Amino acid sequence: MSGRLSFAVPPGLRASEPPEARGLARDQVRMLVGYRGAGRLVPTCFSALDGFLTAGDILVVNTSATLPAAIDGTDPGSGGHVVVHLSTRLSALPAGEELWVVEPRRPVGPTTKPWAEGSAAGPSARDLSDPVAPRWLHLGRRGDGRLRLLAPYRDSRRLWTARLKVPGALLDWLSANGRPVRYGYVKRPWPLSAYQNVYATEPGSAEMPSAGRPFTSELITRLVAQGVEVAPLVLHTGVASLEGDELPYPERVTVPPGTARRVNAAKRAGCRVVAVGTTVVRALESACDPGAGQLAPLDGWTELLITPGRGVRVVDGLLTGWHEPEASHLSMVEAITGRELLESCYAAALAQGYLWHEFGDVALFLP
Repeated sequence: MSGRLSFAVPPGLRASEPPEARGLARDQVRMLVGYRGAGRLVPTCFSALDGFLTAGDILVVNTSATLPAAIDGTDPGSGGHVVVHLSTRLSALPAGEELWVVEPRRPVGPTTKPWAEGSAAGPSARDLSDPVAPRWLHLGRRGDGRLRLLAPYRDSRRLWTARLKVPGALLDWLSANGRPVRYGYVKRPWPLSAYQNVYATEPGSAEMPSAGRPFTSELITRLVAQGVEVAPLVLHTGVASLEGDELPYPERVTVPPGTARRVNAAKRAGCRVVAVGTTVVRALESACDPGAGQLAPLDGWTELLITPGRGVRVVDGLLTGWHEPEASHLSMVEAITGRELLESCYAAALAQGYLWHEFGDVALFLP
């Protein structure tokens, strides 16, 4: 690999609100189609997606739904305010507790920033995880949720394993006390519905698997009517605010038997398998048996890192949003597109003013 793609995203290209707030339907965002074989770029609108797919192609979608994973809290020891982003549920614990990967953050104006070690604004995260004098953060509007940081998660400087306990069912409690994770480029809060894909069914993602956001029920109906298959899987995403040198962490994934069968059939028939989002690429490639060259059902965790050197074995095409400079996701995209198409697409997107992030525009990469 020739190194991660480096570029600068002008602030004006960071989508700060849903397209609906700009007077557009979900499926009216812009789409840049890139063909690897011909090196051809086609600027279009997402609503024209059915014109780029044919009968027998299979779209694989991630039906994980977004959690209201950002929760206000306080540290009773200092009285300081903290915002906790729930990232990944690890396991159940005794006495109704759960083990989670979380990101503690500090409120800064209308948004939050990573919790800096030793900040003068209050105790460090290590203070809160002191095993000699354990401290529990109080979470939620009534302070009836409890969270205790245990230790840094793997080698992360910002993610922690933590014990979480809330009264009643977690999803009910989050619905009453949480809100969607929001970063500084989104200037005002939006309801959870703005962060859900129309086909989402199983809550579990800290942040929206956003490549699928432009889909509407009507567009999916048109695709199915013309013979394009749509197959589901689930991969629950963690928080996306990775540091520049961080690689993706393990994520929970389920590839159902029916999806495995349909993808294998499409491959045998010479039809294209198009992943809707990098989460789907990771899930499909994790479920591929390299010896048999086929997809098998999968219900577990994936730590797979996809690079141009590793390549892809299942995925032929990819629908995805625009990724940050030098992001690890770009290595995965390059494994599908090749370096030349990746560079030309990103250069065109910057020159033509495509919008970044979860409320932005998309790219469709085809063979």
